[in-house]
Amino acid sequence: MKRYQVVGIGNAIVDVFTQADDTFLEMMGIEKGIMQLVERERGEMLYGAMQNRVQAAGGSVANTLAGLGSLGLTTGFIGRVHDDALGRFYAQTMADGGTDFVNAPVAGGELPTSRSMIFVAPDGERSMNTYLGISSELGPDDVADSVAGNCDYLFLEGYLYDKPKGKQAFERAAKLCRAAGGQAGIALSDPFCVDRHRADFRRLVRDLDYVIGNEHEWSSLYECDLDSALTQAAADAGTVVCTRSGDEVIVLRGDEKVHVPVRRVVPVDATGAGDQFAAGFLFGLATGRDLATAGRMGCVAAAEVISHFGARPEADMRALFAAQNLI
Repeated sequence: MKRYQVVGIGNAIVDVFTQADDTFLEMMGIEKGIMQLVERERGEMLYGAMQNRVQAAGGSVANTLAGLGSLGLTTGFIGRVHDDALGRFYAQTMADGGTDFVNAPVAGGELPTSRSMIFVAPDGERSMNTYLGISSELGPDDVADSVAGNCDYLFLEGYLYDKPKGKQAFERAAKLCRAAGGQAGIALSDPFCVDRHRADFRRLVRDLDYVIGNEHEWSSLYECDLDSALTQAAADAGTVVCTRSGDEVIVLRGDEKVHVPVRRVVPVDATGAGDQFAAGFLFGLATGRDLATAGRMGCVAAAEVISHFGARPEADMRALFAAQNLI
C-alpha cells in the first residue's frame, strides 16, 4: 500500500485563463480580485467571452500538490471529475505532474467537470469565476481509507465547506489521517467562505494540527482586528500561519512566534500565490524544517509563481531553495 507524504482533498477544477482590463471586468459585472461561484449558464457565457484562453488543471489544493510534487514529495489528490474531455485532461495532467489522482473520472451523471474562468488584470490581480460542476458532489465515499489513512500530512480546502457532502468528505479524511498518526490541516481559502461557515471553521481550528490563512481570513474568522485574531488562533490551534500581501508572514505554534520576511515582487499574475506558499510551507514541515525555514520556503515558492502567468511553478524550486541556503 502506497505511503503518501502529503494528500490533499479539494475541488478538481480546470483553470481557464485570459487577460482582461478593468473596463472589460466592469462591463461583464466581474468583481475584481476575488473568487465567486457562478451557475452553469453564467459560466458558459463567461467562457465564451474569453479570448486567447489558456487551460490548466487547477483548484487551490491541487495547485499546492503540484508544487509539492515538483519538489519530489509523494503526493495524492482526492477529487472528483467527470469522464469527459476536461475530466480526462485533468486526471492526466495531475499524474504527469507527479501527483496521483486517486479517484477515476466518473462515468455518467449530469454535471460536467468543474472549471474556473480566471481574468487576469494588467496589475496581476485575478478575478476567478468558478462553476463547481461535478466537484461539488465530492463526498465521503470518495475518500479511501488507504489514501487518507496512509499519509503524513493531509491538506484540506476550505471551499469544500460550501456543500454538505464536501464537509462530510473533509471530516472523514481528517479523522482517518489523524487516527493513523498523520497531521491534518486546512487552508481557510477565502474571507467570504469564512463568513459563510464561521462556526465550523472555528471548531476546525481547534481540532486540526495546522491552519493557513491570510490576514483578511483570520480577521473575518474571529470578527476582530488581526492581532486579536491571531492571539485567539494561537490559543485554539496547533500551528497558525498568517500571510499578508507584501508584508512579513507570521507563524505561531504555542509560545513560539516567527516573523518571516517577504521580498516584494511586482506580480505578473497573482494566481496561485497562496497555493504555492502552502506548497513551500508544507514541504518544510514534511521534511522536518523549523517554522522559520518552512515559512521562508513558502515565500520563495509564492514569489516564483507570481513572476509568471499561471498558478503552478515553472522554475526548479529545489534550485531556488538551495540558492537561499534553505536546503
